Amino acid sequence: MFSPAYYAAGAVGGAAACGFTHAAVTPLDVIKCNIQIDPAKYKSTSSAFGVVMREQGIRGFYRGWAPTFLGYSAQGAFKYGLYEIFKKEYSDLAGPEYAAKYKTLIYLAGSATAEVFADVALCPMEAVKVRVQTQPGYARGLRDGFPKIVRSEGYAGLFRGLVPLWGRQIPYTMMKFATYENIVEMTYKHLIPTPKDQCSKPLQLGVSFGSGYIAGVFCAAVSHPADNLVSFLNNSKGATVGDAVKNLGLMGLFTRGLPLRILMVGTLTGAQWVIYDSFKVMIGLPTTGGAPAPTTVPMEGLGVAEMKASA
Repeated sequence: MFSPAYYAAGAVGGAAACGFTHAAVTPLDVIKCNIQIDPAKYKSTSSAFGVVMREQGIRGFYRGWAPTFLGYSAQGAFKYGLYEIFKKEYSDLAGPEYAAKYKTLIYLAGSATAEVFADVALCPMEAVKVRVQTQPGYARGLRDGFPKIVRSEGYAGLFRGLVPLWGRQIPYTMMKFATYENIVEMTYKHLIPTPKDQCSKPLQLGVSFGSGYIAGVFCAAVSHPADNLVSFLNNSKGATVGDAVKNLGLMGLFTRGLPLRILMVGTLTGAQWVIYDSFKVMIGLPTTGGAPAPTTVPMEGLGVAEMKASA
């Protein structure tokens, strides 16, 4: 099962899961980013929709869809593909006993390591996306926005938000995978009497969505301060983290745009797990998570048990 083809399937499924879902919620992302950057103008979610409609029309809600799709497709490929690799590697390093005992730590470590690489792939497209979405007239999209940043700031300008992006995405991804894996396991253990491998595929995918949505709510909460920082730094040339904190305020850093992001991220995360697991099912692989396999009993322990039983 754990072959190069298996990991490649994880990368393809991850690219589809993240690219299409993030592109689909571009209108919500446009509103969220503008509320974060200019709260005086975009006072609430409803008023922000009205402002964008009046000033930019329907097309304004889809600004930045191309860098969003490409950036999050690349990120998803690295995130899911590398997570499967690192989860297996860390489990093998720990050994069967400790892998079962400390499985949540393995989920956390595997997802964090994968996200470090995934964000390097995402960062340039994220920089273009934020500029296009929050600065009308800056660029029409990826084709002119990407070279404009390179001309004015060099290639380093595309990665200026990398550290805050890590600050947002690594906690997000750790929460996303660890919470999801544990919720799925508890669902099959306590709520569904039928063993997972005997459940229908639609039921398994329903568990994937529900578990993913719940995980997404937690993801949004833990990563939101860094999300505000990423939006501020990518929008303001030369700005620092200190400038962002001063401008947003400590309370604003944690709460500005949070309700909309919870709605967006919860839906996104649930949909991503459904797409990812649907792809796995389509090619004959099991869905992610579920009741853990029984711990392997050492042979010497088994021999002792058999001797006692026969005595």
